[in-house]
Amino acid sequence: MRDDRSSLLSPSPDDIPLLFESSRLLGRHADLADAMPALVELLESRAGLSQGRAALSIESEEPVFVALGAGLDEKLLGRLVPRAAVPGAKADPRVALLAKAIVEGKPQNSGSDIAVPILVGGSAAGALAFESGEGAERASALLRACAALVSDALVLRRRLRREAEAAKEAEAAAASGSLVSVEAPEADWDEDVWHPERIVGRSAPMRELFALMDRVAGTETTVLVTGESGTGKELVARAIHERSRRARGPFVAVNCAALPESVIESELFGHERGAFTGAHERRRGRFELADGGTLFLDEIGELPLSIQVKLLRVLQEGEFQRVGTSSTIRTDVRVIAATNRDLEADTASGHFRPDLFWRLNVFPIRVPPLRERRSDIILLADHFAEKLALRAGKSIARISSPAIDLLMTYHWPGNVRELENCIERAVILSTDSVIHAYHLPPSLQSADSTGTGPTAGLDANLARLERELLVEALKMARGNAAQAARMLGISERRMGLALSRHGLDWKEFRTKM
Repeated sequence: MRDDRSSLLSPSPDDIPLLFESSRLLGRHADLADAMPALVELLESRAGLSQGRAALSIESEEPVFVALGAGLDEKLLGRLVPRAAVPGAKADPRVALLAKAIVEGKPQNSGSDIAVPILVGGSAAGALAFESGEGAERASALLRACAALVSDALVLRRRLRREAEAAKEAEAAAASGSLVSVEAPEADWDEDVWHPERIVGRSAPMRELFALMDRVAGTETTVLVTGESGTGKELVARAIHERSRRARGPFVAVNCAALPESVIESELFGHERGAFTGAHERRRGRFELADGGTLFLDEIGELPLSIQVKLLRVLQEGEFQRVGTSSTIRTDVRVIAATNRDLEADTASGHFRPDLFWRLNVFPIRVPPLRERRSDIILLADHFAEKLALRAGKSIARISSPAIDLLMTYHWPGNVRELENCIERAVILSTDSVIHAYHLPPSLQSADSTGTGPTAGLDANLARLERELLVEALKMARGNAAQAARMLGISERRMGLALSRHGLDWKEFRTKM
């Protein structure tokens, strides 16, 4: 049931211009230490906040600085230590909230004072604190969005600094004639960026996916996860849940396509005893089971229109009714939906309600198919080989080069799920702790790996195909050459020349039928 705790909300649309201006402000300053006082002043002048404080650790070996808000001339510098205020500001409750937000890594509230951490790589690198006055929930959502902007700016500047340092080292090595190679920072990964433990991937599309997941996880916004079958949409939903404030609450998954239409309403909303034949006792639905947590609706495009209406009411009002009762039940559930269908096309065709689509499509996330992230194939293959070998009680030391070539060239219509199944088959077949190319399914094999390349030239193969088409057409036309010509889309003269070239007699097909 819904409790009295305040819920996390996404930033108000009215605050979007302010967030855009904040992003531009951060981009204008090369040094974030110069940008933070200006950001504090901007939020105070445009958002109705007051008595702002900002703390940020530019590098772990440097002290955290504290910038006071507008109207105050002094600027305090010093290290912000756990549960202690900066010298000279011990009476300021917002400074204490800053310290607590950094230590605990989560927003802090004390009366009208609000402090939110600036998270980088899962740990707090600073915080923002203000006196909110009225509208605490809106102010908290705005400050979380601003903290995310500062986090992105900090990560970008750290990456640029590492690249510049690597370039200087490479230039110095070249100038000295040293033969020692200086490796550039890894372009495809950044340890400062959050990434889910259960999802394997370091490609650019996956980095973009992780950034979106990280951005939306701290809000209560409804998420629509789209992507082809087998891409791992449920893993994405679970990772968002574990990253959110609801991580301690339940994560309930429902496959809408697997539930018959006659029972899906009862499964989602529950039923009272005697509501229908076979309802011998009261049953709690998935929305009740997921109260205080996250409800994952997989294959939501398969929901019947009659259930879509009731789902829309739950999303809008946060309340529903069990089957067989008129009493209203309130619930505090975050909904994450997933589908491999084109819901926009289904909406246009009348198979999906437009109002429900727009309510679900608040924050769409597309999971890229495996063919768009080929650099992750080897990482995934190694991961599955290790996991499945452990499950089978076997040891897999490596994947052979020919097997890797086959994995990299295949188009993977079944995506990550198909790859896992292929590796499981290979692990079972392996007898020497190596996954070889011949352990992979026939659908992955190539002409080179099986020795089944073309044995004749192009002209010979085309001639064979032409003869097969002629014979098939004559059989279907019962020896009528003119009708066979029409079936093949050629003239009767061309048909006669082709029959003569291949030594075929249309009369033989007529007598045989």
